[in-house]
Amino acid sequence: MKRADFIRKSFLASTFLFSNKFNAEKNQIEKENQIGYNQIPNTNSNVMNNAVLHKAESRGLADHGWLKSYHTFSFANYYNPERVNFGVLRVLNDDTVAPGMGFGTHPHENMEIISIPLEGDLEHQDSMGNTTVIKHGDIQIMSAGTGVKHSEYNKNKDSLVKFLQIWVFPNKKNVTPRYDQITLNVKDRHNKLQQILSPNAEDAGVWIHQNAWFYMGNFDKNFTTDYKVHDKKNGLYVFVLKGNIVVGEQNLKTRDGYGIWNFDSVIITSKSDSEILLMEVPMY
Repeated sequence: MKRADFIRKSFLASTFLFSNKFNAEKNQIEKENQIGYNQIPNTNSNVMNNAVLHKAESRGLADHGWLKSYHTFSFANYYNPERVNFGVLRVLNDDTVAPGMGFGTHPHENMEIISIPLEGDLEHQDSMGNTTVIKHGDIQIMSAGTGVKHSEYNKNKDSLVKFLQIWVFPNKKNVTPRYDQITLNVKDRHNKLQQILSPNAEDAGVWIHQNAWFYMGNFDKNFTTDYKVHDKKNGLYVFVLKGNIVVGEQNLKTRDGYGIWNFDSVIITSKSDSEILLMEVPMY
């Protein structure tokens, strides 16, 4: 069997590989959060030879009033067997939290949890003794490891907070829980890719227990760049924060997601002023 066919079949069968893990997570999350439901019917993912397209409007939506959360992958009461994960990328939630509201204390274990604030101030408290606030330009990482509890709240009483929460399966289980956050200069991602995460503690950005690299870029109209994978066993998931871009030959718009694998490099062209997040992750 050709490598491309093997990876494609493996991707389509991911619900079997991760079903037990997902059900455990789903049960845990439902215990914490019984309100809300998936307001968008399950839609088929557009899976091609070495790519999958997730249109913005096809994402799951949980609207609790104080929280509006779009789920690229199955999460809590939203379950789509074709959208459980992209390789080790397990969760990509696009959250908006009302003033003064937030998530009460809840547990995690054996997961790398990355938060990227897009607007406003997000207050974090955890069982490791950390009390911090993150805002646009910051990147937060929490390695849950053997177990950690935390809460997240909109610190402001008069404005929304918007952020991405991303979960990645780790390559090491039961590590000692840890927390870190950094502040990056957003200007450094103008017409270039700014590394925000890697597997290496000494490298740019935060680090996680996984062979993954994340980048963010703010591109002017007609700007073009190419992305070369660090590891040929990895895939790349592109999430468009705003604007219109072309990845290879695929047109994408705001909040679209597009995953590709079995490639060495890909050309990215901005068709308007745009902002993107790239997530290179192992596909196994």
